Amino acid sequence: MAPDPADPLRHWPLAGLVLRTPRLELRPDDDVGLAALADRALDGVHPADQMPFLEPWTDGADDPGFARGVMQYAWGCRAELGPTRWTVNFLVREGGRVLGMQTLAARDFGVLGEVRSGSWLTRAAQGRGLGTEMRHAVVALAFDHLGARAARTSAFADNAASRQVSDRLGYTPDGVERHVRRGRPALLLRARLTPADWERPGWTLAVEGLDPCRELLGAP
Repeated sequence: MAPDPADPLRHWPLAGLVLRTPRLELRPDDDVGLAALADRALDGVHPADQMPFLEPWTDGADDPGFARGVMQYAWGCRAELGPTRWTVNFLVREGGRVLGMQTLAARDFGVLGEVRSGSWLTRAAQGRGLGTEMRHAVVALAFDHLGARAARTSAFADNAASRQVSDRLGYTPDGVERHVRRGRPALLLRARLTPADWERPGWTLAVEGLDPCRELLGAP
């Protein structure tokens, strides 16, 4: 049977990758989902007097092009994705509604076996443990399914919510960095997690469609 020319899986196997937790579904970004995500970002991600991100992308929320910029960032990650350098931006959904983004990224994964993560949720979805659940999802993908040897993340010293997620999973301190944030110095705390230190959740991640993606992620 000839391949269906309308099937995105022919050339982009990530379109078939799905992670499922007890409450959430995570899929690599698609254009319809990105549009919904951009709308959610307009609703607010954090209080105006705070900046939890190293790149202050939410400071442009009043700009008419802000939502488009959210989509362009994800498109850029897709365009650059390959075995030696990749960033997968998972759209996080609960009950079919997009609530945020969970990123998993790596460089030279086949050699180094390390991944990095970052995430955000709309303010309406915060405070329910979803941030912990979605981080567990990508950590489980990395350790149990891709064979990663370490996972890294970072958060500003005053970003208590992100640091608490890392603490719950078992991350250990991995150094500090000084950055300029909104014109003032800010301390960024790095953290590292290994499979041995990971505080596993009481559930098992369900993964579909991973095998066709392995070559693209440098994880045969």
